[in-house]
Amino acid sequence: MANQLPEEVIEEVRKANDIVDVIGEYVQLKKQGRNFFGLCPFHGENTPSFSVTQEKQIFHCFGCQKGGNVITFMMEIEGFSFYEALKFLADKSGTDLPESASSPQNSLTQENQRLLSAYEWLTKFYHHLLRHTKDGKEGYQYFRDRGLDEETIEAFQLGFAPNAKDFTKEFLDKKGFHQQLLIKAGLLSLQDDNSVSDRFRGRVIFPIRNHLGKTIGFGGRAIAGQEPKYLNSSESELFQKGKLLYNFDLAKKHIRKRSEVVLFEGYMDVIASYQAGVKNGVATMGTALTEMQAKLLRRYADRVIICYDGDSAGTEATVKAAELLRRTGSEVRVAVLEDDMDPDNFIQAYGAEAFQTQVIQASDAFIGFYIRHLKKDYNLSLEGERIKYIEAVLDQLAMIESPVEREYYLKELSNQYNITMETLTEEISSRRRKSGFHQHKSDRNRYTREYAGKPKTNKLLPAFQNAEKKLISYMLQDPYISDKVREELGAGFNMDEHQIIATRLYAHYEEGNSADVSLFIENLSDPHLRELVAEMAMTPLFEGISDKEVNDYIRIIRTQASASGSVRELKEQQRLAEQQQDPVKAAQIAMQIIELQKQLKNIN
Repeated sequence: MANQLPEEVIEEVRKANDIVDVIGEYVQLKKQGRNFFGLCPFHGENTPSFSVTQEKQIFHCFGCQKGGNVITFMMEIEGFSFYEALKFLADKSGTDLPESASSPQNSLTQENQRLLSAYEWLTKFYHHLLRHTKDGKEGYQYFRDRGLDEETIEAFQLGFAPNAKDFTKEFLDKKGFHQQLLIKAGLLSLQDDNSVSDRFRGRVIFPIRNHLGKTIGFGGRAIAGQEPKYLNSSESELFQKGKLLYNFDLAKKHIRKRSEVVLFEGYMDVIASYQAGVKNGVATMGTALTEMQAKLLRRYADRVIICYDGDSAGTEATVKAAELLRRTGSEVRVAVLEDDMDPDNFIQAYGAEAFQTQVIQASDAFIGFYIRHLKKDYNLSLEGERIKYIEAVLDQLAMIESPVEREYYLKELSNQYNITMETLTEEISSRRRKSGFHQHKSDRNRYTREYAGKPKTNKLLPAFQNAEKKLISYMLQDPYISDKVREELGAGFNMDEHQIIATRLYAHYEEGNSADVSLFIENLSDPHLRELVAEMAMTPLFEGISDKEVNDYIRIIRTQASASGSVRELKEQQRLAEQQQDPVKAAQIAMQIIELQKQLKNIN
């Protein structure tokens, strides 16, 4: 697809979208030196190995080896085709693509494209009914009675599905949508008499959007006693509750800004809190928090404040969610509500300011909350129960990374139950050793050039491979070095992939291009080569490399090539000697091969 659009258009789109800004919408990036670091969005990790360079406009993960520029990042993270990634970035930056440009490829099936269109039409339709018609007055009044203002209703595109069997069906029929598709998606329900009706009839509608802001499902709440009280769209390829977080599209910029997210249980909690000024709130889809959702939150924020209902069920759900979030590396705090209160009715009872100051800002560290919660499960007047309680608390304290925080709570235990600090400290150390917490877990939040710039695999590479990679790294940033290598070495690299990269780089400079790694990557069609170039471009280099150093790299590469050729020739001679049944000559040649191979290992 790339060659069907003018190169200057692709270049304009790429340059209009700073890679740090774009990737920063998916990963919490922290600057260290000249680069930015974060947790890789392509594989699970607790220690950041994902690096982005603004200067070169590329990214590379030293964990999973993914790498490329801003366009390839969007293709990887969203599953876009090249054209879809380019169109997304063009829209984002306000860059116009040629009218003749079109894409025969689409990452979504035709069925899913139609469903997105149906959801878009219905979102507008239900919202219009709520705001501007008599049919929607009942739903509109419900939201107003819940304290929502016009601006909030508009921001969340809240709607109402009239309690009429064929209302939605007839609307979508006129738009050309097939009934079978709508039944499969759960927008229409098939009755026993083979008739169909609106799945959400008589309910207020909460459009559920993905992170790009596209509606991919609905949540419906009954307001006239229907059962069930809450109803979601059916699970589908587009709508998977375990992967989605309600309001993530609106909240993510506020989450990134604060490096903090507030996790709620329900739609109305999120909406009421948003109106109250807490705009970094999201909610699960009526299910327990999943590992995938926890990892998503960790990529965007350091801290998660859990604000669930104040009843016993909410407390139990808080503990389970917190344990999962802590395992993924998040700092967890708990916003405590009075018994039988939820965020929505707290705001209605006490107001927005009280919610922000007395609930969100006054949230407790999880371990303090947990210690108080745990006491309810034990009869502390009994010695055996006290011991069990203390051991349960120690299990949680062992997960805390901060030695200061651990000591604070250990002193509380020591003073309250008359146990020496030495005993408690030893118990904590034992638990941490067994769980592996002592093994460099303190590096979790270190964003260092040393870590990201030194992948472990390089230690195992032969000298000639390291020489080739280093030489190409310098070639990528300096056309003069590339010209010198072309004259001295040409395509004489030992590794096939290095030969291809070097040859392409020679052509890149011959075409008058500058040392623009992002542009060079754009013209590589092989994903593996893109990743390899990104890795080499991220390699920390000394400024002002001398001709002698370049010549040393070339010498190592040539020596390897020559010795490898000699080994191949000797192995052929050995094979012939064996065929001629001359074991003495074959043995002599074998000794020569061994000696040459030793020399290869000693090349430096």
